[in-house]
Amino acid sequence: MCKRIMVVDDDPFMRKMLRELLETEGHEVVAEAASGDEAVTAYREFQPDIVIMDIVLPNKNGIEVTGLILSLDKSARIIIISALKDIPLIRAAFASGAIDYIHKPFTPAKMLEAVRKAA
Repeated sequence: MCKRIMVVDDDPFMRKMLRELLETEGHEVVAEAASGDEAVTAYREFQPDIVIMDIVLPNKNGIEVTGLILSLDKSARIIIISALKDIPLIRAAFASGAIDYIHKPFTPAKMLEAVRKAA
């Protein structure tokens, strides 16, 4: 099932890699954002089915942005990705409303499984 996805990461390489992976699997990347502020604006404009969001972002971190997006749309499906493995941070991500947390680096299969579950 094709999903409309927004990718949020300040690293252009990571956004490109995720876009290519997702599009190869038939999903549509409808928006990309490199900062917390861009992510909120893009979510309002594109209303994606799923958001894949890094924690470390300029302006606002991914946990803050998750809360902001969910205040706009309680049904938003947000997957957090991060190289950080701090247990309190992971708990905070889920407490903010994220539906999954994936550690970087991740395998393509792990990401696609998370997207499948989010759908």
